[in-house]
Amino acid sequence: MNRRTRLRQLVAGKQGLVVPGAYDGVSARLVERAGFPAVYMTGYGTSASRLGLPDMGFAGLTDMVDHARNLAAAVSIPLIADADTGYGNALTVRRTVSMYEAAGVAALHLEDQVAPKRCGHLTGQQVVPLAEFEGKIRAAVEARTDPDLLIIARTDAISAVGFDEALRRGEAAAKAGADVLFIEAPKTDTQIERVARAFDTPLLFNYASGGRSPLLPFTRLRDLGYAVILLPVDALFVAAKAIQAFLRDLRAADDVLGFADRAMSFSDFNELIGVTAQLSLADRYARDA
Repeated sequence: MNRRTRLRQLVAGKQGLVVPGAYDGVSARLVERAGFPAVYMTGYGTSASRLGLPDMGFAGLTDMVDHARNLAAAVSIPLIADADTGYGNALTVRRTVSMYEAAGVAALHLEDQVAPKRCGHLTGQQVVPLAEFEGKIRAAVEARTDPDLLIIARTDAISAVGFDEALRRGEAAAKAGADVLFIEAPKTDTQIERVARAFDTPLLFNYASGGRSPLLPFTRLRDLGYAVILLPVDALFVAAKAIQAFLRDLRAADDVLGFADRAMSFSDFNELIGVTAQLSLADRYARDA
């Protein structure tokens, strides 16, 4: 079974699939090694790790597709990727979907923010007209060549306009053919529950640590019927804190010898990134020459 088909089946089960975010190839491989059945390419983490900049539209289509291609190639599990606003109008969305599909992603999400977008858990979002959003989702659905590629429709209307408008946009996106709905940043437990009751289409919950939504237990989100529980930035924040602490302590100690227990060993890291496998291939090619 290919990765897109597998992800589509997992999502259809509406069992609260936990999908950690990855910000580079190493973190993506660690997600897979930990046993998670899918991994997420975070736009927030892409902008932060590649550019050292916030998720405010600085990473464009070329940056994001290149990153998606590298992450998809690094793992054998399905990759869900952030495609922001689609980087333009409905025609541009068609090209975006084509490029993401060629990059090997299993799913991508498109949002209704006005460009340049910003992280959904910041403030000041603005959204395009409902008809424009619906047209972009329809364009995305029509542009894919693999029917198993999941199109995820995200709306930031709760923050930009209001909760009822977000529900209207979710309904419009479902009618336009979206496979999954992503109602971003509900503000209360009641809103989370109302979203779950409003749609038959599979739902994604963005479990953004430190964000604007209450973080219910996974078991509660599963009971409500959410299909995907996305953890976009936890691995990035854990890694940043660990690196920050290591560098602070290294600076203070002026010696690295006491910090070996904080790091993965050289041999373990080489195994993670495939050094042994690549050397074996090199030896085989040399023998065959």
